[in-house]
Amino acid sequence: MALADDPTSSLRPVPRGGEASIQPVTLDQSGAIAQPEQSTEQQEAKQRNGLLSSLRPLFRTNKVAKEGRAQKRLREKGAVCGDLDIQGEAVGRVTGRLRGCVVENAVRVRSVSGVGLSQKAVMDCTTASALKSWMESAAKPAMAKKGGGLRTVRVAAHYACRTRNNEKGAKLSEHGKGRAIDISAFKLADGTEVSVLTGWNAQRFSDAMRRMHKGACGPFGTVLGPNANRFHKDHFHFDTARYRSGSFCR
Repeated sequence: MALADDPTSSLRPVPRGGEASIQPVTLDQSGAIAQPEQSTEQQEAKQRNGLLSSLRPLFRTNKVAKEGRAQKRLREKGAVCGDLDIQGEAVGRVTGRLRGCVVENAVRVRSVSGVGLSQKAVMDCTTASALKSWMESAAKPAMAKKGGGLRTVRVAAHYACRTRNNEKGAKLSEHGKGRAIDISAFKLADGTEVSVLTGWNAQRFSDAMRRMHKGACGPFGTVLGPNANRFHKDHFHFDTARYRSGSFCR
């Protein structure tokens, strides 16, 4: 059997399905495939890539850790409902004297999306989240060009174990379930305070008032204002009760 003239030269088989030609390779003295020499620039580039690759996890870890510390600080300030924009404190289970006046996992909210509440309001997290949605999509934009923007809302009512409109024999109010909040006025950054009662038909604020009222339809299931009935002439009533026909807004 004839031997190859040069034992340091061999043929590399082409993978199945590849090119039909066979590419020659060179073997070193130990019989291993000799690697082609790399230029100085290629070697330096390889080292740089290796260094960056080794540092990426470190950079990523530091970033994640920094974000985690920031969120922890915000939570320590009082974030509730798993939302850093809803500040307050957890209350737990709340019950009242009437049957059905129960709120599971209630929270006491003091501010939403940077807007303060005149008093801490007790509600469930579904209602707190709806309040945030309304605040960001309607209330703050409506007052953005008024007196420096919205800073505080006056809370007229929140959790209260009572019937609807406090009428004897009426159904239990959504306030008694932690699903409702009543807002009667808005305070701006420059100190101006406008109430629903006076602002609803005031030339300067009527458009903003109606924008806030309309913008609550969706985030909340029930929205009542000055045009609803005599019980709501001076405030907005928002609650998260849902109906098959959609939000009830009046």
